[in-house]
Amino acid sequence: MSKVQPGILLPPPRLARYMLFSLRPDNDPREALQELAETTKGENRVVGLGESLLKCIGKDIKGMHSFPAYSGAGFDVPSTPVALWCWLRGADRGELVHQAREVESALMPAFDLVKVIDSFQYRDSRDLTGYEDGTENPEGNDAIAAAIVSGQGDGLDGSSFVAVQQWLHDLDYMESMDDEERDHVIGRRLSDNEEIEDAPKSAHVKRTAQEDFEPEAFVLRRSMPWADESGEGLVFVSFGKSFDAFEALLNRMTGKEDGIVDALFRISQALSGSYFWCPPVKGDCLDLSALDL
Repeated sequence: MSKVQPGILLPPPRLARYMLFSLRPDNDPREALQELAETTKGENRVVGLGESLLKCIGKDIKGMHSFPAYSGAGFDVPSTPVALWCWLRGADRGELVHQAREVESALMPAFDLVKVIDSFQYRDSRDLTGYEDGTENPEGNDAIAAAIVSGQGDGLDGSSFVAVQQWLHDLDYMESMDDEERDHVIGRRLSDNEEIEDAPKSAHVKRTAQEDFEPEAFVLRRSMPWADESGEGLVFVSFGKSFDAFEALLNRMTGKEDGIVDALFRISQALSGSYFWCPPVKGDCLDLSALDL
């Protein structure tokens, strides 16, 4: 898949930095985007463009739209759109700092950096709750089929749509539960990661069993934990050939289908929600030909 940004299909790195940018008023972003495209090479950077940026350029990407907001009894899933997202990947924090400086320099003066989230891999790719993350991720050709656009022509084939959310965990509350209650929130046993057949219908694994949807709702998850002075949680990152599968999962989590709300909301809250289109690559740079750039 030479047209795909390589970092999308690779496992999560040891360390990462997420950078979120807004557009500055009365600035044409095209030149900055071209510079970013030319310097985005290899597996250490994944770039996504938001709806407001695409509209500023005057281009529509089929399937691109705003992240939907949800509210229910005791929970909110906000929509927090931004213009551009960069996922910096690596194993050395200093290298990530220098890479972030390069990105910010390329995007000046058309963009403002509005948020930075530093993340990391915990143990063998576990969530900070201790449970394994991404257990049912598709692999190989199945991952490509789930996450990558095909059959749409040059400039679109090899691209991907990504949903990004920052979740804040209440680890104190979760640690106050006994083992069975915690396992029933997730739907798997912490001890061996085995799915619990008689777990409640609200268990997270039961709510999001991707093969139970019609059509099946497989996404490629590349989530990573985060922690700072404000708390700790998970940066949820979900790549898809469209947003359809992700929205099917989120509809079921929020009880939109049957009124059963995912038990995950007992221990975690969504702080943000954004959609981006990740362009393909051509040669060793981002391919922005769909935007006439």
